[in-house]
Amino acid sequence: MITDTTFRDAHQSLLATRVRTYDMAAISPFVAQSFNGLFSLENWGGATFDVSMRFLHECPWERLQTLRKLIPNIPFQCLLRGANAMGYSNYPDNVIYKFCELAVKNGMDVFRVFDSLNYLPNLLVGMEAVGKAGGVVEAAIAYTGDVTDKSRDKYDLKYYLNLADQLVKAQAHILSIKDMAGVLKPEAAKLLIGALRDKFPDIPIHVHTHDTSGAGVAAMLECAKAGADVVDAAVDSMSGMTSQPSMGAIVASLQGTKHDTGLSLDDISKYSAYWESTRQLYAPFECATTMKSGNADVYKHEIPGGQYTNLQFQAFSLGLGPQFDEVKRMYREANLVLGDIIKVTPSSKIVGDLAQFMVQNNLTRETLVDRADDLSFPKSVVDFMQGNVGQPPYGFPEPLRTKVLRGKPKVDGRPGENAKPVDLDAVKVELEEKHGRTLSEEDVMSYSMFPTVFDEFETFRQQYGPVDKLPTRLFLTGLEIAEEVDVEIESGKTLAIQLLAEGKLNKRGEREVFFDLNGQMRSIFVVDKEASKEIVTRPRALPGVRGHIGAPMPGDVLELKIKEGDKVTKKQPLFVLSAMKMEMVIDSPIAGTVKAIHAPQGTKCSAGDLVVEVEP
Repeated sequence: MITDTTFRDAHQSLLATRVRTYDMAAISPFVAQSFNGLFSLENWGGATFDVSMRFLHECPWERLQTLRKLIPNIPFQCLLRGANAMGYSNYPDNVIYKFCELAVKNGMDVFRVFDSLNYLPNLLVGMEAVGKAGGVVEAAIAYTGDVTDKSRDKYDLKYYLNLADQLVKAQAHILSIKDMAGVLKPEAAKLLIGALRDKFPDIPIHVHTHDTSGAGVAAMLECAKAGADVVDAAVDSMSGMTSQPSMGAIVASLQGTKHDTGLSLDDISKYSAYWESTRQLYAPFECATTMKSGNADVYKHEIPGGQYTNLQFQAFSLGLGPQFDEVKRMYREANLVLGDIIKVTPSSKIVGDLAQFMVQNNLTRETLVDRADDLSFPKSVVDFMQGNVGQPPYGFPEPLRTKVLRGKPKVDGRPGENAKPVDLDAVKVELEEKHGRTLSEEDVMSYSMFPTVFDEFETFRQQYGPVDKLPTRLFLTGLEIAEEVDVEIESGKTLAIQLLAEGKLNKRGEREVFFDLNGQMRSIFVVDKEASKEIVTRPRALPGVRGHIGAPMPGDVLELKIKEGDKVTKKQPLFVLSAMKMEMVIDSPIAGTVKAIHAPQGTKCSAGDLVVEVEP
């Protein structure tokens, strides 16, 4: 059978997770009618949860509810990051349990539960939460390395069989191999899936991969022959490269064999034509900016397919776009310096943050360790070294861990084990007071995992209304003069909007915008954010002056940990810089007194801008 990833991992991997519910809903009736032979439709979880609020200004729970109404006859599948749920850090157990309960209530069926380090205690929390909620527990083993390469003995066949044995004993309903980077070669697939099938003859086996190298179809065909029951695929026009292998190619290859999927190539062709046209709307987010075809380099750098476009987008935002090939090369080096870890969210983010940090600071694997005492590492790297993500299978790298932590506390067991439960009822009361309206349990859950993102989303939604109802081109680019559009904001309620004219910029940086709404002319004043931007010249941190602490990357000053006149010690945290989900805590390189703060909290900085001045 086939799991269709078009609604989730395909666009996360190809289009930086930017596909909107609007475009999924438009094709959903056709999917319901033509693809009821699918094992499942993956349409939720992973990065889609926070990205939908952060960049698309839509509620992830409403996406699930909308799709469930339109597709009542195909099991839905989501990606659950074990004890991380949909986030990037560990949450108290009651948050995980409540999240799974609400997900099932809103229409989710199959939960692929994984941990970014294959850390069993984290996996078990997610599995138990899904089972208690009444969901189907698909326990996933994240695959890395190469089981056919005898020289790579960390992640060998014995490692995977032992972990699978523990998951089966923990009462997994389905056993999954999650090949997040697409490094499962056809011969390795034959060996691994064959061995799992021999050892566990009764449990369903589900295989997930990415087609980054171009060998994805071949690998999935070998999985089918070796005894896998389900493989992941994306519709043809949303497949290949960092996405999943082509659904049409797999279906055609298996037609007339004992593994025939029963899916229609004609239906796949129509489905593909829709996404081929729709994909053009998302051109600015394409992974094709730096990747034009499959590339076997993935066997070296091992960047997960779902991370590739987001890493590329992040690199361009940090001014590293022209050096993206170097970022990819450094990704491999960063992984090795961290001890050759499993790489999938959030551990892949840790490796990606460190790789970009190394490129920005012209570091090699050797110089990183040598200079670690004096470097301000990305926050994600510090959290990993503290044990806040979990325990890697082969321990933490020394002496790097000691140098990075500088005496910070370590967590030896499951990070969320002793976390204080969140009082969700109290949070609901507090949130409703803050935002001035009645909020749902789902809203409270979104806030519990992404507090800042949810607050910004809710504020935007109250100010601008249901922008998720706009057609995608208009959502991304706006109306042209004299252009007209009908927007259905709810069933039976449609707004006919025509943009008539834009006025001149006034002293407050606003323009009067004239438009026709359902036949009546209206006008409103809108802040022109581009025209009203101030050109700000900031002092630069002087090279060689140790008391000049600048921004090591473009970003926002998220938090100041000191004030002018404070006495600081060497390596004391001064401020937190944030850019594209990457946070960095900047320490003082010297002891002294804070002479001046040149960039207050909330300031947008360029790389090299002076933020804090410390006088010895």
